Amino acid sequence: MLLEFFTWLEQFDPGFSLFQYLTVRGILALLTALGIALLIGPVVIRWLQARDIGETVRDDGPASHQSKGGTPTMGGVLIILALLGSVLLWGAWDNRYLWVLLAVTVLYALIGILDDFYKFRRGRGITARLKFSLQVLAGVAVALALYASATDPVETRMVFPVIKEWQFDLGWMFVPLAAFMLVLMSNAVNLTDGLDGLAIMPSVLIAGGLGVCAYATGHMEFAEYLGIAHVPLAGEMIVYCAALVGAGLGFLWFNTYPAQVFMGDVGALAIGAALGAVAVMLRQEIVLILMAGVMMVETLSVVLQVVSFRLTGRRIFAMAPLHHHFELRGWPEPRIAVRFWIITVVLVMLGLATLKVR
Repeated sequence: MLLEFFTWLEQFDPGFSLFQYLTVRGILALLTALGIALLIGPVVIRWLQARDIGETVRDDGPASHQSKGGTPTMGGVLIILALLGSVLLWGAWDNRYLWVLLAVTVLYALIGILDDFYKFRRGRGITARLKFSLQVLAGVAVALALYASATDPVETRMVFPVIKEWQFDLGWMFVPLAAFMLVLMSNAVNLTDGLDGLAIMPSVLIAGGLGVCAYATGHMEFAEYLGIAHVPLAGEMIVYCAALVGAGLGFLWFNTYPAQVFMGDVGALAIGAALGAVAVMLRQEIVLILMAGVMMVETLSVVLQVVSFRLTGRRIFAMAPLHHHFELRGWPEPRIAVRFWIITVVLVMLGLATLKVR
């Protein structure tokens, strides 16, 4: 919206062309989302408290979590509001990638709201089968939209990092792969969201890394120099990624230990699916899996725990996801969170390094 306004102002002063630069709008989107999150955060928390929308702590969870009972949840709403508001202000409204990302954010946020609402009203969310089915349905719908609207062969091509000569057209297989990435990431962030600040900071770091990928992918000369796939107009996604960084940092202000609010499924599902969608549109799915290594391990720990118990009757970990295992081994909650953040920083740097290595 503001881009069109400043473009109109250029006829009076060429200095307004500054706002055409993606880097400038990316920085402004980050600061705007951060400002909105910090501004509405206390309002959202008070609103949730007034309606007793608080966390229900499982009896079989770590004993240290019992004190968290009643902490306002569904705080992901403030992330979504800050994110959408910033993107609509600073994004180019004629860019279809931004609208796809906004649609993904809203769709998965609605699934999260439904689950959180049922937890609030009934003490437990919707069934796992229904929740998973809705995630898959939304993922397939988005994947079909991307497949049908593709205008360049690269948009449906499988691209490998490092060995960049390995590229092949996916054809209709693009749809299940894209849907898989959205469902995988939405569940990965959701499973990681078990400690104060544990999920949001890695999400912020990954969003920042994908923002760099978006800028390089959308820039023809940079893409050619780095030997990566050039996706026309993909650079605009840096505005979304930057806004997600700002909204996430604003949420972390209230979610840092000891948390004043939890994001709930409304935030976790939306953020995870959005990260997956960005990677799909940039053709950087493998890089995303590397950057989100902590979340992948968290997800894998749950799968291994369930499979092991059903097959042998024994558990591999003291508790899954993995962060609970470390809790029961005596690690303080802040230590787990910060160490997982540090690992994510390293993984994001490695992911960015693959842009250059070939």
